[in-house]
Amino acid sequence: MKITKKTKFSEIIEQAPELIEILLEQGLHCVGCPFASQETIEEGALAHGMSEKEVEELLKKLNKKND
Repeated sequence: MKITKKTKFSEIIEQAPELIEILLEQGLHCVGCPFASQETIEEGALAHGMSEKEVEELLKKLNKKND
């Protein structure tokens, strides 16, 4: 599974739960949020104050661990 900006939190929870730890480390506690089924990684990250560059770095981390 390739993680992109448009990947929903719920997809990660269901298909790659080993990545939840990275999200939590980044302050994205969205995995427990009711919006997890609708919100994308990009939407959640930006809502939590991350920059576009930080979102790109997060995606790299997620995909590296997911390989």
